[in-house]
Amino acid sequence: MKLRTPYRSPRKGAAKAKQEIYNAEDRAHAEQAVEAFAKTHGAKWPKAVAKITDDREETLAFYDFPAEHWIHLRTTNPIESTFSTVKLRTRVTRGADNPTAALAMVFKHVESARARWRGVTGAHLVALVRAGAKFENGVLVEREQATAA
Repeated sequence: MKLRTPYRSPRKGAAKAKQEIYNAEDRAHAEQAVEAFAKTHGAKWPKAVAKITDDREETLAFYDFPAEHWIHLRTTNPIESTFSTVKLRTRVTRGADNPTAALAMVFKHVESARARWRGVTGAHLVALVRAGAKFENGVLVEREQATAA
């Protein structure tokens, strides 16, 4: 009896390779994962590889922020995920006869959903980011202070 191996879609392999890029422990490992993705999948999906390699700096920009914030910055569509609950409830709750009533209803839905939104991990670091502090691979880079002799 011949054993059959289950079919494995090549797209699953590409999806796993993309996950290795954005789940890498630091920028160097992410760069290696981008190169491996380009080498492995370049022939089959050249447009996808070009998009990832051409936009490498933008894709890996979250490594220049605190590591605690990476989970929030790795999301692919923050606007859609924020308003998905509002969209769901707005379709169910009909009766917005005019634009003013619709706006009020959406506002109340957002206000209600706000209680369940996840807070920013490492909120104390937001002030440092806003002040222009430099982070490298998620760690604060201390500025060298010039000593007066």
